[in-house]
Amino acid sequence: MSNIVALILATMVLVMIPGPNVALIIANSLRHGLKFGLLTTLGTTTGVAIQLFLVVGGMAAVIELAASSLLWIKWLGVAYLIYLGIRTWNEPTGNLAEMPAQTQAGSFWRGLAFAVINPKTLLFNAAFLPQFAAAGGDAPGQLFVLAGVFLTVILVGDSMWAIFAASARNSLKNCEKIRNKVTGGMLCGAGLGLAVSRRSL
Repeated sequence: MSNIVALILATMVLVMIPGPNVALIIANSLRHGLKFGLLTTLGTTTGVAIQLFLVVGGMAAVIELAASSLLWIKWLGVAYLIYLGIRTWNEPTGNLAEMPAQTQAGSFWRGLAFAVINPKTLLFNAAFLPQFAAAGGDAPGQLFVLAGVFLTVILVGDSMWAIFAASARNSLKNCEKIRNKVTGGMLCGAGLGLAVSRRSL
């Protein structure tokens, strides 16, 4: 039980430090509202879950291959996010309700793809999660439980980021220029955060 508590506390600290996933969640929450932010959160958490599946499955060779294969895809994601950030930054002001919104399904799939293509989180999860497995236990079974706890904390914590950003969005309804700058900055931040991620930890 102590290892579960330690994992929860460690994961809470990680969630409190905004990374690329959180930057994307905040950007979508500010631009499109809470529902889109929460769907982005669900997408990024699902992406992390896919990475954890590789970790729990003990597929070290697959993890290494996946990390290598994702590098070029990662740079496409970086370019796309920075492009969106610059476009949003320079977007003219207007009624918030009149701004075009991406589809709800699009929020989920973009979040999932963004989380999956980050090789740093893939290798970080491979190194992070096993540290909380108790010695002498059923390693695969423990890792499945730890992965479930880890994902739950991430989902709840990142949802809180989405709620916070959506609340800020409501206060910026009459300050669209500021909202565009903040949203564009968060998108660029997400792209730069992905850009500086490396395969080595």
